[in-house]
Amino acid sequence: MIAKQFLITGIIMGVIAMLLSVLFRIQLAYPDHSFPLLEVLLGRFAPEGRLDPNFYLSLVTIHGTIMVFFVLTAGLSGTFSNLLIPLQLGARDMASPFMNMLSYWLFLVACVLILSTFFIESGPAGGGWTVYPPLSAIPKAMPGSGLGMTIWLIAMILFVASSLMGGINYVSTILNMRTKGMDLWKMPLTIWAFLLTAVTGILSFPVLVAGVVLLIFDRSFGTSFYLSDIVIGGQALAHEGGSPILWQHLFWFLGHPEVYIVIMPAMGIISEVMAVNSRKPIFGYHAMVYSLIAITVLSFIVWGHHMFVTGMNPFLGGVFMITTLIIAVPSAVKTFNWLATLWRGNIRFTPAMLFSIGMVSFFISGGLTGIWLGNASLDINLHDTYFVVAHFHLVMGSAAIFGMLAGIYHWFPKMFGRVMNPRLGYLHFWLTFVAAYFVFFPMHFMGLDGVPRRYYAFTEFEFMEKWMSVNVFVTWSAILGAVAQIAFLINFFGSIFFGKKSTENPWEANTLEWTTPVERLHGNWPGEIPTVYRWAYDYSKPGHPTDFIMQTVPHSETMSSNLPHDFDGNEVAEKIQEEWNLAHNASKNPEQVK
Repeated sequence: MIAKQFLITGIIMGVIAMLLSVLFRIQLAYPDHSFPLLEVLLGRFAPEGRLDPNFYLSLVTIHGTIMVFFVLTAGLSGTFSNLLIPLQLGARDMASPFMNMLSYWLFLVACVLILSTFFIESGPAGGGWTVYPPLSAIPKAMPGSGLGMTIWLIAMILFVASSLMGGINYVSTILNMRTKGMDLWKMPLTIWAFLLTAVTGILSFPVLVAGVVLLIFDRSFGTSFYLSDIVIGGQALAHEGGSPILWQHLFWFLGHPEVYIVIMPAMGIISEVMAVNSRKPIFGYHAMVYSLIAITVLSFIVWGHHMFVTGMNPFLGGVFMITTLIIAVPSAVKTFNWLATLWRGNIRFTPAMLFSIGMVSFFISGGLTGIWLGNASLDINLHDTYFVVAHFHLVMGSAAIFGMLAGIYHWFPKMFGRVMNPRLGYLHFWLTFVAAYFVFFPMHFMGLDGVPRRYYAFTEFEFMEKWMSVNVFVTWSAILGAVAQIAFLINFFGSIFFGKKSTENPWEANTLEWTTPVERLHGNWPGEIPTVYRWAYDYSKPGHPTDFIMQTVPHSETMSSNLPHDFDGNEVAEKIQEEWNLAHNASKNPEQVK
């Protein structure tokens, strides 16, 4: 139930963030046009049918905030950790159901607070989703620095509290509540991803809270943690000794692990979906786990690559550059393993499988540009241009969204007992996939030409005017992508009530969640929880009559397909295998049988 609450709230927030992006894309495509409808919808924020410049920056800020924190973080971790951790590990519930429930309600309150800022006089927070001082630290700096910014900071504290409650719950459940036989190396990659995501969040989110509290002190109590010699309207403010760079260090110490908090659950989800729909074991299971661990560790020592242009010591910049390039290695391991899983597989192109393949595509194309931006000398030219926008929207935004959609299509039967319409799923995939590349790929070339992001209009600078036609193309592509989501919304909410009823194991998968009844049941399993005997990826095993073997099937029942490595460390299974080998060789060597 809590997984459904996170998912549906995340979908609603995602739709809102998408509509905000359409609004500011229209402004970028037609900066000199007036749209009377905008004044009807937005009132004082769009006088005479044109977006107010301050409100434009607020739209960019709230769009980024909602997508990064309230859609990708909650829509992936909040939804699928709650859904899959108890079901795939064989637990009746989470370690602390009460704290789990509280994590959702704090998340919902944070969502409501963020949206409420559209209804206050000064408008929502401005200054970008990273809310850099001094715009965020001085309430009178701009309209978006006022009450809207204060509410943004309070909402983020509530969001972090929600994430910490969820993360502690996920780790406790995974370490303490696995069913009999479910050791760490029998866990699906989804659970490994959720575990390491939770650990990353527990270690990084408190740093953001500390930074936010100091920012509230600067705004409300006259301190100077982030403020130094500030002059407004010719008058010097009574601030000295602080540094806005301190905020960047604190923010990005969370901000870069946050990238992996968003992408690691998607990695786990598509690993599972690909193995199921390739009818093959996941390639390099242990390498996949070790690469997730490496990403988790390295994610904490790369935050400085967001700050190459802050005047940091070149030696320190070199250290961050090296760690940034090193973190590409485990990411590449995962990519090659996904491709190897697809290689010569008996692939079923379900909507979930298409979204998984799309995720890998975005992860590769967006990840390659990360190598450019991780190089300090190149980043100085590309920093704060549309090249950065293109990079993180592909590798983080689009890839993570596609991972989330793959999970929704794949586990929808487990959540609602029905199957989503595959034809609408195919329509949704192709329109969204094409639209995403049409929106973000051209931005690389704009960035290479030095076009800066977050500008209200490109007509102010002669060298930018040649990109106006590209902006029109990108805007209409964004509108196409937004329209494509109508197919998903109809499919999702329609299938809840009218979708085809699901069987217990519609995808013929191996993991424990597909052993639970279709009808929702408190405690997940009637009677005793199943025992686990094997890993989660016994697909297409030679000698077995079907192309999948559930984790709950003992090796003694699959003698025709057992392999030597199935019995590593299992004395009972080794004994059974030895006895079977003797019987199998009976006709050749009667003495050995005796």
